[in-house]
Amino acid sequence: MVASITNLGRSGLYDWMIQRISAVVLALYTLFILGFLIASPDLQYAQWQDLFSQTWMKVFSLAALISLCAHAWVGMWTVSTDYLKAAGIRFAFQFVCAAFLFTYLVWGIDILWGV
Repeated sequence: MVASITNLGRSGLYDWMIQRISAVVLALYTLFILGFLIASPDLQYAQWQDLFSQTWMKVFSLAALISLCAHAWVGMWTVSTDYLKAAGIRFAFQFVCAAFLFTYLVWGIDILWGV
């Protein structure tokens, strides 16, 4: 059994579950946003701000943001371990991906809770 310190789950099953659960959260969030946009054809900034100022929407958006980062990490980890055979290059690629995802997560949290 090959163990890796860089994978998100403890095994392929955990990574598979993370992918599926995060995909469901992202699908629900996308459908909600699309539904809101379709139901509000004359959407103004005040309505958009009012939606995102509600705690439940911030929590839902945070769940979508975390899901996006987890989903992306598992996907990029899988791609890097499948196609990048040199350990140094693979580690550098994973480090850059993790740095970007961490930055996006922190930035997203700052934006969400700063509204």
